[in-house]
Amino acid sequence: MSALNNSEVQLFLRIGIPGLEHAHIWISIPICLMYLVAIIGNSTILFIIKTEPSIHEPTYYFLALSAISDLGRSFSSLPTMLRIFLFNSMGISPNACFAQEFFIHGFTVMESSVLLVMSLDHFLAFHNPLRNSSLLASNRVAKMGLILATRSILLVLPFPFTLRRLKYYQKNLFSHSHCLHQDTMKLACSDNKINVIYGFFVALCTMLDLALIFLSYFRILKTVLSIASLAETLRALNTCVSHICAVLVFYVPIITLAAMHHFAKHKSPLVIIFVADIFLLLPPVMNPIMYCAKTRQIW
Repeated sequence: MSALNNSEVQLFLRIGIPGLEHAHIWISIPICLMYLVAIIGNSTILFIIKTEPSIHEPTYYFLALSAISDLGRSFSSLPTMLRIFLFNSMGISPNACFAQEFFIHGFTVMESSVLLVMSLDHFLAFHNPLRNSSLLASNRVAKMGLILATRSILLVLPFPFTLRRLKYYQKNLFSHSHCLHQDTMKLACSDNKINVIYGFFVALCTMLDLALIFLSYFRILKTVLSIASLAETLRALNTCVSHICAVLVFYVPIITLAAMHHFAKHKSPLVIIFVADIFLLLPPVMNPIMYCAKTRQIW
């Protein structure tokens, strides 16, 4: 099979659901509904936090950053998903693909960072509640938000540039309905060692966030158990349920998708598509529901 430089490749082809092309219109209905819930839910959270002075606190500022990340991922993937399922348009230009990949991975890294900072906020609330407000003052939260956004941009900025230097086969069929780094670099017929190494580095940064989140909750549990009974501990930890659920909803699909790409010998295309769509669709949909259900002030 001949290879072409990506500047000569006219289109990459994304995949819908193999074998169910005739039902793409019907499949687009729940997808559109999920996007609608995600956009309305996260926009509502941002509106409430902006307009309600009583919740102008660090916890809700971090929740606003999480909502921005969810909106960013939704808007990054929405156009191409709907083009496939509504119009059966599978093609996407290389530049558009690399741009979509940059925004999806950028907002994913930002979401991971926000979940880590939220776990730190919970830890300070349990460990040193009297100083929590002073340690996380509004100006510090703003600086942290700027640092998180800068970290996300810098980490994923090399992705489109390293992908552009590769050569690709003429048949450029993705295994997802959107562009992801690990999927794009596998289409290359030239040496993609740099992409593999740097992609692994970004994945390690995300897993480091998860490890630090686990450490924060270990310290929270240790702190609460040392000063309270089991019943009081459960009541105290109930305030963290929405964040714990958000961590699980975010990281489980990411880890599952990465494991399937790197370790599964006989990968089912349908399972990969399903997990990849969950990775993009489920957190933005579930986060507003979980935070609204478990946070009295938002409710």
